[in-house]
Amino acid sequence: MNSSTPASADPVDPRTFKTFAEFYPFYLGEHRNLNCRRLHFVGSSLGLVCLAMLIAGGGWWWLPLGLVLGYLFAWIGHFGFEKNKPASFKRPLYSFIGDWVMYRDIWRGRVKI
Repeated sequence: MNSSTPASADPVDPRTFKTFAEFYPFYLGEHRNLNCRRLHFVGSSLGLVCLAMLIAGGGWWWLPLGLVLGYLFAWIGHFGFEKNKPASFKRPLYSFIGDWVMYRDIWRGRVKI
């Protein structure tokens, strides 16, 4: 992925994808900007920290905090750097899954940050 590649010019409606396997290449195309991917990674990592705190008995409020932090960082990446609307507005479940698949792919070196 090239961080200087502009956001997709094709107005693709993410609701047209029937499977996650069809959706994921589109999802990656919506995350071409390096800073956007980095912000997603930070937000997802903070979300996992909050989940760990919840499991450790830190209180129920860690769950909403983790969700807010995860989406806040992602949306800053989209609106501030990628200059597109997050797919989560039209395909929330596939986008949520896509976040975690991309997170895994970043750790595996398949997606650069």
